[in-house]
Amino acid sequence: MKRIGFLSFGHWSPIDGSQARTARDSLLQSVELAEATEELGLDGAFFRVHHFARQQASPFPLLSAVAARTNRIEMGTGVVDMRYENPLYMAEEAAQTDLISGGRLQLGISRGSPEPALNGAANFGYRPDDGEDAADMARRHTKVFRHAISGAGVAEPDPRQASGLLPVQPHSPGLSERIWWGAGTRKTAVWAAEHGMNLMSSTLLTEDTGVPFHELQAEQIHMFRDAWAGAGHDFTPRVSVSRSVLPIVDDEDHQYFGLSALRENRDQVGVLDGAMSRSGKSYIGEPDQLAEDLAADTAVASADTLMLTVPNLLGVDYNAKLLGNVAKHVAPAIGWEPASR
Repeated sequence: MKRIGFLSFGHWSPIDGSQARTARDSLLQSVELAEATEELGLDGAFFRVHHFARQQASPFPLLSAVAARTNRIEMGTGVVDMRYENPLYMAEEAAQTDLISGGRLQLGISRGSPEPALNGAANFGYRPDDGEDAADMARRHTKVFRHAISGAGVAEPDPRQASGLLPVQPHSPGLSERIWWGAGTRKTAVWAAEHGMNLMSSTLLTEDTGVPFHELQAEQIHMFRDAWAGAGHDFTPRVSVSRSVLPIVDDEDHQYFGLSALRENRDQVGVLDGAMSRSGKSYIGEPDQLAEDLAADTAVASADTLMLTVPNLLGVDYNAKLLGNVAKHVAPAIGWEPASR
């Protein structure tokens, strides 16, 4: 059974047509869209995390608000840039958010992506150790964070008060199995499997072999699962992929996305951050055709979770309508059924 949720980039901008003109608008509308998602019978609300941009940043206040206003859906990130994080403080925040949600947090993390700041993590006080690069630092932070959320001791106690290493508090049992690594290559997917993290793969891979994007991503998923089996972990991993799926069912949809259906119906290949990269096409058009096309997407077929990117600047009402149209007209073709309300 597939799970389907939305993935919001959390933009806000005071431009013409924007329904999210301020950061407050974006945050409150994110909570409202999560509530609408639950009502539609969909399964999750996920949020991108960016710094030094007009997008959502520190995720845990937002995720806690979503947790408090919903009862069933998962909530999470796609993804937290671990270069920026104090891993022990993040462990406390993540555990508290997960406890508020009743164990519904699905936390996507990674080494980060290109950003507006030249060296943003350094402005937050984090710099690679000698012999490290930024990716090494992100993985070091990840190792400390995962150790902490496991409930293991991390701090020497005051011998007048306690003995043995002290864990961070609170602890949320099971959270350590709900950490996902945002992998941009097949190699990093294998690394994530070897280290016992679920796989989160987006609409971009920073490599290209000449095959269609969905086939390359399906190969990434296959390699991840093979590596997981070889590592001998004691729980079943999950895999998510992201897609833009925009059914055109009325004049409003056509006004927003009619031209995009002509421009974005094929993969894009180019250099990103110094590497040849391939990004997947958007699925835009008549619902019946989208259902057929999405069912033929081999990576979607291989994943258990599909994250639908949403144009959050268009507001809650429009995005709830969009998600409802996907749920009604497209999602059944890939094996999804609505959750009971």
